[in-house]
Amino acid sequence: MLPGIMERFTRWFWGWGLCAFFLLACQSGRSFPKETDRVLAGFRAGGLDEPILPVPKMAALDARRVALGRRLFNEPRLSHDDSISCASCHVLERGGVDGLPLSIGMGAAVGSVNTPTVFNAALNFRQFWDGRESSLEGQVEGPIHNPREMGSSFEEVIAKLGRDPSWVRQVRESYGEARFTAATIRDAMATYERSLVLPGSRFDQFLAGSEPGIDADEQRGYDLFKSYGCASCHQGANVGGNMFERIGVARDYFGDVPNPSSADLGRYNVTKREEDRYVFKVPSLRLVSLTAPYFHNGTVSTLAQAIRLMARYQLGRELSNGDVALIETFLGSLRGTSPGVTFASAP
Repeated sequence: MLPGIMERFTRWFWGWGLCAFFLLACQSGRSFPKETDRVLAGFRAGGLDEPILPVPKMAALDARRVALGRRLFNEPRLSHDDSISCASCHVLERGGVDGLPLSIGMGAAVGSVNTPTVFNAALNFRQFWDGRESSLEGQVEGPIHNPREMGSSFEEVIAKLGRDPSWVRQVRESYGEARFTAATIRDAMATYERSLVLPGSRFDQFLAGSEPGIDADEQRGYDLFKSYGCASCHQGANVGGNMFERIGVARDYFGDVPNPSSADLGRYNVTKREEDRYVFKVPSLRLVSLTAPYFHNGTVSTLAQAIRLMARYQLGRELSNGDVALIETFLGSLRGTSPGVTFASAP
């Protein structure tokens, strides 16, 4: 009998016990978002005793500014040599990523991290893997000015687009002013990105008690996702994106990574605090079935392997092939829909 009791205790600890620990840590002030309050409320309110919340309905957005932001998002003249747009790396049909281990910028320059999805970015409490920007508006500036991405500047972009009468007209219609400013670019692109929130997943329908919901294998995968403790970091409406965590909680991940780079230092590159070494923003899992390869360094090619490695290094668990397959099946139910976008088949 004792081994059975210990097994139940172990599963409880790595599941809801560890989840509760991290949720309480969120309340203690370690750079965690207000989203956590909503998670905790979800445990208490209305019978929704689940760590994952439905994707919320977004406030109405100005359609003219969304359209301007969409055009900017697809405009290669944002780059110095007119070759790279935001859509070059954030391909909507591929789940908002480029499918490459590391992003490729102007002149075929190789970036330092894997491209995160642009979908549901409005639900993240910070932007970029290292969380260096607190808003979508702030995030816009990074790729434009990065010499390994677009290699340009707001001044150059404004000068180029300002010579195009169609841009001048659209800015005036959207903002009531005749010329671009850096603030206009930031706001329009951030407004467009806020339109890329994906509600209506089958899992959200399950949470609401609506059809079609999830099937039996997806339900079993979700139960495993909770009992193993995956939900301790991947929770809330975005199933992640609302806290920081160190890669290698249970085992030294970077000790097993050959040739680590400065990008592997994560949030330490921003704060220079030793406690932030190897700490990253927890990624959203909402579109994880579409966004291979995985991790900040793009070194993991399949979702099954990503699940297995996260269990090993974050939870100290070795998962069976059957449990990995069930969790992967569950993760496929998290993907919502976007008007006008047809996602390609999962890799």
